[in-house]
Amino acid sequence: MSHSSSEELLERVRGGGLLEAGQRVVVCLSGGRDSVCLLDVAVELCGQGNVSALHVNYGLRDQAGDDEQLCRDLCQQLGVGLTVEAASAPREGNVQAWARDVRYAVGAQLASGEGAQLAAGHTASDQVETVLYRLAASPGRRSLVGMPDQRGLLIRPLLRARFTRDETADWCRARGLQWCEDASNETDKYARGRIRGQVLPALRSVHPATDANILQSAELLRDEAEVLEIVVDTALAGKSEISTEHLAALPPALARLVVRRLAEDATGSLCPQAAARIGELIDLGAAGSGSAALDVGSGARAVIKNGTLSFELSPQRAARRPVEG
Repeated sequence: MSHSSSEELLERVRGGGLLEAGQRVVVCLSGGRDSVCLLDVAVELCGQGNVSALHVNYGLRDQAGDDEQLCRDLCQQLGVGLTVEAASAPREGNVQAWARDVRYAVGAQLASGEGAQLAAGHTASDQVETVLYRLAASPGRRSLVGMPDQRGLLIRPLLRARFTRDETADWCRARGLQWCEDASNETDKYARGRIRGQVLPALRSVHPATDANILQSAELLRDEAEVLEIVVDTALAGKSEISTEHLAALPPALARLVVRRLAEDATGSLCPQAAARIGELIDLGAAGSGSAALDVGSGARAVIKNGTLSFELSPQRAARRPVEG
């Protein structure tokens, strides 16, 4: 990569506005090419003294110790502080989701304590794979919007700048930065690997602009989602409840959005199953039995009193944490 190419990539991130001179930022550093690139870019744009890194050693790979050492060496090379967190994986359940939750929880705590943003190294390549995975795994508009480039403390500067995985590798090579490779990313062991190695090549053979079209579609849908949120606000009129009679009179799509909003506000987590229970909720309200309750999944319980629907946490199980992409 030439000097001019490096400057062009740096300018794309600067133009995104998520990393600025003097801004404090904690970078999630796995040791892979994307996070290594992000840390170096953050130092360039924010200033060395404003940047620190977090590495979580999950102990899941034989190379975990080597990855940690690479991160230590890199941070010493760049002159930034590093926090290393050790974590033990659960024996069952979704290990990848657990690892993500640990990383963001520790990172948010660090960033909050330092008055900083928490930066993750997701790229446009990750976004394309995320959209395809969610489309295959779950129905609905949310599957297509992908990961936001900013949410609360969390920022994804490379995603906003549309850096690709190839570009982060080019950046690291040009800057003389080492990174580690996770061999499982190139196998079909995980769904994302199958999407990367099988699904995307097939789609690109159908149309060479596959990646760009998926990215643009996700961006358009996120913009439209903001409009839908305003419509839901109007339907609820600032309340945390709605009459089932009113709910039944709404267009079906809006009724689904209203029910999901109420459930998710009550639980603080995603409740994708709630909207599918609208018919049952309306029937319970029409029965006029005075009071009724229905668990709708994801830790949400619908409560109907005198024809008015609200939600609360289900006493049967705690609400799941939000899914972050």
